[in-house]
Parts: sequence; C-alpha cells; structure tokens
Amino acid sequence: MSASSGFDSASFLKTVTRQPGVYVMYNEAAEVLYVGKAKNLRNRLSSYFRASGLTSKTVALVMRIANIQVTVTGTEREALLLEQNLIKQYRPPYNILLRDDKSYPYVYLSTDKQHPRLSIHRGSKKGKGRYFGPYPSAVAVRESLNALQKVFKVRQCEDSYYKNRSRPCLQYQINRCSGPCVGMVSDEDYQRDVQQTELFLLGKSSELNRQLADQMESYSAALEFEKAAEYRDRIAFLQQVQSTQSIEGQQGDIDIVAGVLEAGQCAIHLIYVRNGRILGSRSYFPKSRLDESVESHVEAFIAQHYLGDSAGMDMPKEIVLNVVLPDIPLFEESLSEQAGRKVSLSYRVRGNRSKWQQLAVTAAQQNLRNRLAASETVAGRYRALQKALELEELPQRLECFDISHSSGEATVASCVVFDASGPAKSEYRTMNIEGVTGGDDYAAMRQALTRRYKRIASGEVPRPDVLFIDGGKGQLNQAKEVMEELGLTDLLMVGVAKGADRRAGLEVLIRSDNDREISLPDNSPALHLIQHIRDESHRFAITGHKARRNKARTQSGLEAIPGVGAKRRRELLRHFGGLQGVYQASLEDLSKVPGISEKLATDIYESLRSE
Repeated sequence: MSASSGFDSASFLKTVTRQPGVYVMYNEAAEVLYVGKAKNLRNRLSSYFRASGLTSKTVALVMRIANIQVTVTGTEREALLLEQNLIKQYRPPYNILLRDDKSYPYVYLSTDKQHPRLSIHRGSKKGKGRYFGPYPSAVAVRESLNALQKVFKVRQCEDSYYKNRSRPCLQYQINRCSGPCVGMVSDEDYQRDVQQTELFLLGKSSELNRQLADQMESYSAALEFEKAAEYRDRIAFLQQVQSTQSIEGQQGDIDIVAGVLEAGQCAIHLIYVRNGRILGSRSYFPKSRLDESVESHVEAFIAQHYLGDSAGMDMPKEIVLNVVLPDIPLFEESLSEQAGRKVSLSYRVRGNRSKWQQLAVTAAQQNLRNRLAASETVAGRYRALQKALELEELPQRLECFDISHSSGEATVASCVVFDASGPAKSEYRTMNIEGVTGGDDYAAMRQALTRRYKRIASGEVPRPDVLFIDGGKGQLNQAKEVMEELGLTDLLMVGVAKGADRRAGLEVLIRSDNDREISLPDNSPALHLIQHIRDESHRFAITGHKARRNKARTQSGLEAIPGVGAKRRRELLRHFGGLQGVYQASLEDLSKVPGISEKLATDIYESLRSE
C-alpha cells in the first residue's frame, strides 16, 4: 500500500535495524503522531506498511506519516522505559493515553512536631514524618482522615492556626480533636493516640485492637467508666471500618487491575490494597484513536501508571490482572528494577485474589456502561444545541468566559472548554487581569478575549465552534469588537444573559450575528448544556480569583522586600504563625529567625512599618 505523501517507506525500511528500540512517527508539521517500542524494529515497522490486514484507523495513522525516527536501545527493558517517557512527554494522539496526570495523595503524619498533625499530601515527600498511601483520590484520603478524627482525635489544623490558639476550637467542641494546642490532653495520652493512628494506617489491626481492649479493661478496673466506654466505642467503630477494608487472610501491598472493552471504549478499574487494607478504587478511561485490544490497553496502563520518570504510584509487591499480557517477563523485570525489589504480575489467582479480581472486572464493566450512557446524554445535548442555535454542523468544541473579583480586587478571567465528551478540564485556563480599573468587567472581558483569541487567530490554539459569554449585550459587544480587530468576525458568539429575577432556567441567549434573543424551555437539553458550561466558567473564575486574592493577602508586604525570597518568606510565616505575627514582631524577634541576618531583619522591620 502507499504510505503517506512524501514518505518513502520502502527506502526507509531498508535502513532500519533489527535490534530493539523505540520509534517516533511525525506528521508534515513535525508533530508527534505515535510512539512505539519493538523487540525487532524492522519487523515491527514493516507491519505498518503491508498491503493488507490493517484497520481503517491504522491506515489513517499511516497516511499522515511524514517521518519516522528510530532510537536503538540495548535491551527491551530500556526500550519500554524510553517509550513511556516519550509518551508522557509528547502525549501523541494515536497512543493509548491516561487522562489523569495528577500525583497521588497520601495521608501525612508530621512526627517531628511536639503534637503531630494529620493531613492530606501530594507531591514530593520532603517533610519530616510518615506517609501512608497512596490513595486513589483526595476523597478517599478525606474519608480516612474523617474516620481517624472520630476515633483518635489527632489534630488536623494548620501549624500556624495551632500555634496561635488560646482556647479550644470548634473541632474540640464537637469531639473531633483532643485539644493539644491548649493543654486539654496530656502529651503522653496524645502520643499514644498518634501511635495508635500509625497502627491503624499500617493495617496492624490485631495489635491495635489488643491495645484498645487492654486500655478499656484498665479504665474499667479503675472504675473510670466514662473512659472505658470511650475505648469501647473506639473498638466498635474500628471493627466496623476494618470489616469494609480488610482482605481476609491477605497482607501486603497488592493492586488489582481489570480492563474491559465495549463499543470501542475501554475502562480500567484499579483496586488499591496496602498493608492488607483496601484504600479505595478508581476507574480510568484511556483514550485511543487506534483499534487496540483490551490487552493493549492494560499493558499501556501498567507502563504509564508504574514506569518512567513521572510514574505516579508506589510499587505494590503484586499486580493482579484479568488478562494475560504478551510480555509479562519484560514487565516484571522493568517493574522490579524500578521498585528495587521483586514485583510480580498474576493472572490465574485463587481465593480472595480471585474474588477481588472479579469485583474489579464488574466495577470496570459497570463504570464503562455508565460512561457510555453519559456520553449519549452529552451527544444528545450537543444535537439539541445544534438545533437551538440553527447550526449547519454539530458543534465539537465550545468555550465560555467569565470574570470574577472582590470589589475590583484580584480580577481573574476564566476560559473553560467543552469538547464532544463534555468538560475538557486539561484545557481550562485562568488569566490574571492587569491594568484595568477595578470593577470594570467590560475592560476585563476585553483583555481576556484579546489574549486568548490572538493565539486562536495565529493557529496556536484550536478554534471553538461557539463562544459563550456569561453576560448580556454589553459583554457580547465587547467580544464582537475584539473579534473584529482580530479578523474573526465569522465566529459565532452567544451571550448568556440572566432572565427575569435572575433565576436559573430563565436565561436569554443573544446571538452575535443578528442580536436575536432566544429563550429555551427550562427542560431543554441545549439549555442544560449551556448552563453547565456557564456554571463551570463561573466556578473556575471564582476559584482562580480566590487563589490570587489569598496569595496577595498572605504575601503582600514580604514579596516586595529585597532579600526575602520564597524560602525566607515561608520561614517567617512558619516562625510567627502567619502574616499578622510577622507584622507584630519586634526587630529582635525578626533577627532570631533562621536565615534572617540583623541587616535583613532591619529591612523587614522598616519595610512593614512604612506601609
């Protein structure tokens, strides 16, 4: 078959080695289309250019190839690691890609403090203390923290808040904290609660239950029945929690990974077990433009999830799969090398592992069906929008803008993007608005649209089919002027004006091309889609505004002082428990802060008092 215009596959294949390595396919614009690995590069690349047997999606890929670059590696394992790092770097459109690149959350116990604190943590583990996890989501961490707060009452407040307490806070009043900040609990009792919290997080249920039972009996023998009842309630609550989290007879770290394929889409469900406890589960929906098998999806998931420079998860001792991978020895070698210990992949399992394997399969099937149903709902809303706005073609990309500020302070504009699948959150953007009069929403909208649509006019960013503006004719007119200046007058814009009484369901839509007002019934799927994107832009603008405002309020005054960088600023805030404490500090107090010289302390003291 013919490959793509300008690419001579026959000549190229004559030069390709038979060694293992990685290949990268590019289009005419030098954009990466696909990254792959091979045990034998020539054999693998030849398979793309055979005369028959290719799927239509693979043919579409091959027809776009303008260049292929090959990197030879010493081993298959090196090829696998390089492939994953390149996929994460370029995110090629024809590779199977995981959508979520966030780091995974942990429970963090700051054991270096007199009264250790429990908190949620993401990112590098630089703090002095212990990390427990990873958890599948922040929700799973908060559920664990909530349970721990009820039972052990270890503080979860910020250190700056803790240092400045003179009386117990609300958490103490509702029996969620023992009040170490004001001496409501002895250091000995608090440390015992911390130690038992660690036992719970480590999955040492038997030892923890034994300790609690011993304490209950001790208090009962001493006729301290209220304390005995407290420990009785702790035991009962923990037994209830443990019954939902334990895998009978299993200890250690195991991940159960199940993949299913239906209607051309894949779902992968992952159950996390750490120290014999289920920390939670999560479904992933990798996207692929090629007709890949479920085995290929699971293989890509294992590689992207656990391998490479930016792999997000701690490595379990065992990964239980519901399908057989063709390169299990290669993956076991690579995973073990990265973990620094043996990691095994299992398929044929018995007992409890089999039960949890089936549970993961069932969850993957159910979540995929729910997603397919939701996709059909989204598609229906897009069809309704096409009809409501009288569009010739079904819209594939929508954008919406909103402005948020507090009486003109810290103005932020949001841009949210919806594609055919719904919210495309990785493409959401916020913009800090500068140089406009506080509270001038028209000028703020004009600046935001100009900055965004200059990039669209130059081709840097994809163009939307419809641009929604959260506002009436005034905001819409600002948008029209910007598009005229940028030569984008053919772009359809729709103002979303609040209707009578500013109630949801009474919105009025205003088209930019003819200023015609459209009112949709409150049960219209098109209106629901517009409300969704409008509410998302509003939420995202408020989130960005609050972050900017809080940053300005907590760092104002310190940022402008020469010699006070981020590290010293953090040290000052930590030492004095917040910005107010820094303002109130004497020159002598400032000079005692680690890293602050007498001269710098004088500069800080004088700068803060000159404001």
